[in-house]
Amino acid sequence: MSPPLAFLLSGFSDWPDLLTSPVWLALTVFQIWMFIHALRSREWLWAFIIFIGSGLGAIFYFFLVYRATPSSTRGFELPGAYDRRRIKELQAKIHHLDKAHFHSELADIYFQQGKLDLAAVSYRAALEREPDELDTRAHFGQCLLRQKKPAEARPLLEGVIAQNPKHVYGYTRMALAETLTALGETDAALQTWLQVTAAHSYPRAKVQLAELYLAKNDPAPARAQLQEVLADDAHTLPFQRKRDRVWVRRAKSLLRKLPPQ
Repeated sequence: MSPPLAFLLSGFSDWPDLLTSPVWLALTVFQIWMFIHALRSREWLWAFIIFIGSGLGAIFYFFLVYRATPSSTRGFELPGAYDRRRIKELQAKIHHLDKAHFHSELADIYFQQGKLDLAAVSYRAALEREPDELDTRAHFGQCLLRQKKPAEARPLLEGVIAQNPKHVYGYTRMALAETLTALGETDAALQTWLQVTAAHSYPRAKVQLAELYLAKNDPAPARAQLQEVLADDAHTLPFQRKRDRVWVRRAKSLLRKLPPQ
């Protein structure tokens, strides 16, 4: 049986001998696995028992707690494992039912994985079956933009906004602004960014609006937008700050390059 985790943290002179024992290694890894799962599940008493035990605590925990835990909440699932299973499920459903929303969901997964060519194929298939679905059109437009096909993305995004100006809390309008910038239509892009920032405080929008102001040699409004990004960041929740940090860094970099007031 594997030694307790507490023992593993203390000095031990026979590490070379133990490390050559596959049974010892397997039991130790199992005990650590159960210990971490107990911590993630907030099973504090079980975590303590596993920590001080000789491996029996980990075995009891596995049968009494771990196996009773819903699979969606179990730890130690390899990254992407759920997506791979869901892709196979969707492919099977498409084979038997061929519904638009299955194609669209499959496209979204491919898009999140960065497999833009596969995503585009599935988005097209979804729109062939349901051409008026707003989310699919918006997501396909963003996919085309990232494929560096802004001319194809533009009509899709404009069509969605015409039907729902607030689609996905302004994210579709942001994609349109980026599309217009990629097409070189800076005046239209600037107006679109202003529409976004009038309703939302997204750093992604403010930084790119500031960049357009700087491209037009207008540093004053650019500085104001960048300073707002930094001021907002101080009051942002941790998860959102992590998501926005690339834009906050860009804002700081641009501010450093601006001439002093």
